[in-house]
Amino acid sequence: MVERQLRARGISDASVLAAMAEIPREIFLAPELAHDAYADSALPIQAGQTMSQPFMVAQMTELLAPHPGMRILEIGTGSGYQAAVLAAIGCSVLSLERHPELAAAARTRLASLGQLDPRLVDRVRVEVADGSVGWRLGAPFEGILVTAAAPRVPDPLRRQLANGGRLVIPLGPLSGQQLTQVIRRGDGFEERAFGGCVFVPLIGAAGYKEEEVRRMHRWPGPFR
Repeated sequence: MVERQLRARGISDASVLAAMAEIPREIFLAPELAHDAYADSALPIQAGQTMSQPFMVAQMTELLAPHPGMRILEIGTGSGYQAAVLAAIGCSVLSLERHPELAAAARTRLASLGQLDPRLVDRVRVEVADGSVGWRLGAPFEGILVTAAAPRVPDPLRRQLANGGRLVIPLGPLSGQQLTQVIRRGDGFEERAFGGCVFVPLIGAAGYKEEEVRRMHRWPGPFR
């Protein structure tokens, strides 16, 4: 996975490559999907959500420029895999998940990493919350990573980003987004797009409204 899917496509951050070589991706999936854990594709998890393909996880992580001790806010815990990768780099991660059942499952999976390295468990905290409005009491964050699509960068997340900090988020319509890196420069923000992607919608007060998404797509399932 690391050589063929990541390094071969331009992922060069040594800490990202090492973390993704270290964290066992299969423990974040249902047992019947373990044989597909390292496939070059997204995979289904509970609540109608997905675990992103390895390259997307690596690219989003690299765009944050993570380093040991960095405080990161993750929006959309999902399986917990992305948070585990950041923890393996040495980051301190506060991860927000809208679905209680996903948050509970992610906590269990992340706890199991203690057998690999006890320090990983202490570096990730998972909370059930509306991620679109962030976590004001913990701000500012050096990095914010959003694993769901938003029509625009939510204003609360802009405010909670530290000066010089980076925010990585898929921006655009539900049919397809641009993976976007936002860097705060005082009161200004630099934005740069890094290619197309498709994520589930960011549902919440500062994101998409669930009723609107259901009406537009006739989609009966839950959203992150």
